[in-house]
Amino acid sequence: MARDVFEERRKGLEEEFFTKREQKLVAKLRATLEKEHPRETLKQLTGIQDDTIIDTLISLHVDRDTLAAFGLYPLVEVAWADGEVDDRERQAFLKAAAEHGLAADSPGHKALREFLKECPREEARKAWFAWARQLNARLSAAERRELREGLVRRARAVAEASGGILGLGRRVSAAEQKVLDKIEAAFSG
Repeated sequence: MARDVFEERRKGLEEEFFTKREQKLVAKLRATLEKEHPRETLKQLTGIQDDTIIDTLISLHVDRDTLAAFGLYPLVEVAWADGEVDDRERQAFLKAAAEHGLAADSPGHKALREFLKECPREEARKAWFAWARQLNARLSAAERRELREGLVRRARAVAEASGGILGLGRRVSAAEQKVLDKIEAAFSG
């Protein structure tokens, strides 16, 4: 009888070992597929089928974990509109990311900090507008309005962060306003 107990225990441990091993293999396979086929993953997530735009997203390290952060890419343009990003703009930018739900230790937050390090590139701008068009087509009018208002409000906060002299005068530059207008237009339809 004691032998049966030990045999059952052995079988249970063996099953547990192989179940864990199988789970690890499945996770590894899933990760490998996402690494080997990021293009297909991004096409599925974004609805964008243009390989040039997908390549741009891949070069920006946009993936399943950072796509939400990419939605804030226009804030990078606002911050860089005058040719540099100062500390007040950077702080407003990071606050906007937090309001958007991106925790400081998340992959999306890290991606935003990387985006902010360099002046926006034209191909990244085109990729964002392509993403916005695809998203716009899937949203109701109320959802588009809510998204537009939230994004413009966050972008305006970044624009106003270092505007004016001693807090007086025009707080949003003409270059920043041009970006704000484009953001608004992206979700107006």
